[in-house]
Amino acid sequence: MSLFTVSTEKEKALFERMASLGVAESDFRETFVRSSGPGGQKVNKTSSCVQLVHIPTGLTVKCQRERSQAVNRFLARRLLLDRIEKLQKGVVEAQQDRAEKIRRQKRKRSKRAKEKMLDAKHRQSEKKGLRSKIPRDGD
Repeated sequence: MSLFTVSTEKEKALFERMASLGVAESDFRETFVRSSGPGGQKVNKTSSCVQLVHIPTGLTVKCQRERSQAVNRFLARRLLLDRIEKLQKGVVEAQQDRAEKIRRQKRKRSKRAKEKMLDAKHRQSEKKGLRSKIPRDGD
């Protein structure tokens, strides 16, 4: 019996991916919330938004992309598996390293570093000044 209203191939691929990442269905806590946004009365009556929590890591995903609760359950699991995979593969560390590098680049320079940089600029300016054409006597 199918848990979601998606093709059996997609469902099978999802369960295989869960097994390869070492995630069990019992690791999830699933709650259903009323969706927000366009949809009018239908949205206000049905709880088609799925909130999925991976208990061991504490990662949370909310999915209300489709009108069907069953499809949203499937999509939420896929999104959560993406996040778990990124966490396991260290992509998060690389992103944090990139953010830290940008933070260091934007940080205010020390007084000594600023003086050193300005001194180098002045020297470069003097070098460029020496490149100007020499005026002729007759001109």
